[in-house]
This record gives sequence, structure tokens and C-alpha cells, in this order.
Amino acid sequence: MHAIAAILGLYLAAKFVPGVEFYGTYLSLIFIGILLGLANFFIKPIVKAISLPAIILTLGLFSIIINMAFVWIIADVLFPETMEIAGIIPLFWTTVIIWILSLILGLHSHAKSD
Repeated sequence: MHAIAAILGLYLAAKFVPGVEFYGTYLSLIFIGILLGLANFFIKPIVKAISLPAIILTLGLFSIIINMAFVWIIADVLFPETMEIAGIIPLFWTTVIIWILSLILGLHSHAKSD
């Protein structure tokens, strides 16, 4: 579910968020989304555990910084020729879109398993 949310979120951000540009093929978008989904599944829990004091002190707001860092590093830094996120505001909205899709897909998968 993480990868699907990331792929769809990056696509929607490139379509609707000013400052987010996508120059690659759909295959490269799928690759970036899968990489982001895998990082969210495997690496983000470790990063959140390490930064737990900051998350507690900020009442959870530091989590958005962690999510934004993952999106920025994977989509913009590792693939600058494919995706460009110009600024903190487009990065924030891209992260929010991916988070909302993750939440929706996560709720949907839990409802189906019941």
C-alpha cells in the first residue's frame, strides 16, 4: 500500500501542485514511487524511533518533517532529472497528498480484512 500511495501521490502532485514537475516516463514514476514506498515501510520506522524525543516534544509535528525529508531525498535529490520539487511549500503539499492517500488506502485495506 505504501508504494501505491507514493506512486499515485507523486502523480497527483505533479498534476495539481504548482512547483512540482515530472519529466520522466510513467515507468520512472512507478520506480520512484516503489522506492519511496519501500523506504517508508523499512527505513522510516527506524528514523521515527531514533527521533522519538523530537516527535514527543513537538506533539507529533516532527513526523511531517521526517515525511517531507523522505519525499525530498527520494523524489528530488536522487532523481533530479526526473522530478523537481521547487520549494518547501510544494514539498509540503506533495507529502500531504501522499499521506492522505496512504491513510485512505490503509483504511480501505483494514476494512476489507474484517
